[in-house]
Order: sequence, then structure tokens, then C-alpha cells
Amino acid sequence: MAEETLFSKIIRREIPADILYQDNLVTAFRDIKPKAPIHILIVTNLPIHTINDVTAEHEAALGRLFTVAAKIACQEGFSEEGYRLIVNCNRHAGQEVFHLHMHLLGGKPLGQFFC
Repeated sequence: MAEETLFSKIIRREIPADILYQDNLVTAFRDIKPKAPIHILIVTNLPIHTINDVTAEHEAALGRLFTVAAKIACQEGFSEEGYRLIVNCNRHAGQEVFHLHMHLLGGKPLGQFFC
């Protein structure tokens, strides 16, 4: 069984959060320490530790991360201005909570970032 995380408790609504979307695959809520004017976390309901732990069985949930991100960006009114999606894998990439999640950032110009 996967390690219990803060996100697991938010998904089960044991900890209060500003939840914007929830279905059987993913939950989306506002980050309590935003890095942009709009900072929303979209998490898999199934506790997947990191991207390295993803299997074919997770494909539906991973696809839902993206469709929910687009839906929220449109509902919140920043889809046309643009937004950034970030998924970190492990500590060197900045992953702090080891429960797979996507950051949806927007609300201002986010600048250039090249890999």
C-alpha cells in the first residue's frame, strides 16, 4: 500500500481544501502556498508515488489530469491568456509531496523556460 499523504486526506475530505473539481480519477484544489496568482494542484486519487511508478493501468487518470487542467483554466477565465502545467518527479525536480500531481499555474506572464 502507498504511503499516506496530505493529498490523500484532501481527496477523502478529511482536511479542508478549496476543491474545484473531483471525480473518481482526480481531484483539483487551490495550492495553499501559491507560486503564481493562480496555482491549482490536480492530483490522482490513486496514490501514485512518482512518475517513475506509473503503469499502463494509470493512463486514464493521467489523461484526466490534462482534461481537467484545460477545463479549470477555461472556467477560471485564463485559458486564452495561457498557463503552465508542471509535473515534478523526485526531490531534484522539486517534488515535495510524494503523490503524483500536476501544478496548473496562470494569472500572469510566466516567462520563458527552456529545457
